[in-house]
Amino acid sequence: MKFIHKDQKIFYQNNEGNELAYLQYSISDDGKVLNADATFVDPSLRGQGVARQLVDALATYAREHSLKIKPICSYVVHLFDTVDDYQDIAL
Repeated sequence: MKFIHKDQKIFYQNNEGNELAYLQYSISDDGKVLNADATFVDPSLRGQGVARQLVDALATYAREHSLKIKPICSYVVHLFDTVDDYQDIAL
């Protein structure tokens, strides 16, 4: 699955241009923290690990730019609390 990263959002759209999944984030005032604000996955894609892939894409971006992630969205909070993969970038 190929994601697009644009305007503080990582998203997937189908061939018709419909956005079917996204992770939206905001950037802290000091520019060092990505606030993971919201995730959405269309029902047609649920159960396929798409939300996790979105978080992984944000994590990769954070690591590449030496940023931290503050989980705000309930899904991201749960993932950060239960999976050790993000400890290096968690705030």
